[in-house]
Amino acid sequence: MTIDRLGSIDPLSQINKAGKTGKAVKPQGRDTISVSDEAKNLGEVYRAAEMVKASPDIRMDRVEEVKMKLQDPNYIDSKIGDVADRLMEAFGLN
Repeated sequence: MTIDRLGSIDPLSQINKAGKTGKAVKPQGRDTISVSDEAKNLGEVYRAAEMVKASPDIRMDRVEEVKMKLQDPNYIDSKIGDVADRLMEAFGLN
């Protein structure tokens, strides 16, 4: 019986041989990016939502303004009259 040699005894010999490498490819130009209109709109919505989240829930300047108006009895009477007029218009009673 004869055994023919099939290959190298060292199994790593095939891995150690370095093959030819290709030439380095130089970039042709600058990288670019394009953003779709939909992405721009979503970005604007996101920015607006973040601004709303960051703003205070109570505007103290408006609270002080209303407190000042409520101290005037004439203001309250005029607003009650305005509300009554709007209710009458809404129900068709004028």
